Amino acid sequence: QVQLVESGGGSVQPGGSLRLSCVASGTIFRFVTLNWYRQAPGKQRELVAFITRDRDTNYVDSVKGRFTISRDNTKNTAYLEMNSLKPEDTAVYYCNVPLGSKTYWGQGTQVTVSS
Repeated sequence: QVQLVESGGGSVQPGGSLRLSCVASGTIFRFVTLNWYRQAPGKQRELVAFITRDRDTNYVDSVKGRFTISRDNTKNTAYLEMNSLKPEDTAVYYCNVPLGSKTYWGQGTQVTVSS
């Protein structure tokens, strides 16, 4: 069982920045891939970025150059640094850990980008 808790969301103006955090329970964090997803109103949930146990990363095209995913295994925490935010980044952001046949999700954190 893995519990994930996101934080760091909020309301910002276009061009602003936020840093999301995802804290995981348990002792396996350093061995897993962690994903950040987002879901905007009326849209399907999409994968925004992931980071592997070896710290390989990948991003959806729409956030490349603006978002950075990282992890601190000593704190069981993953981060999503979001810069140059745009209104289309408005969504609920979720962290996700696939583990064997199960997938674990956090409760989500709201990000709103609006002037």
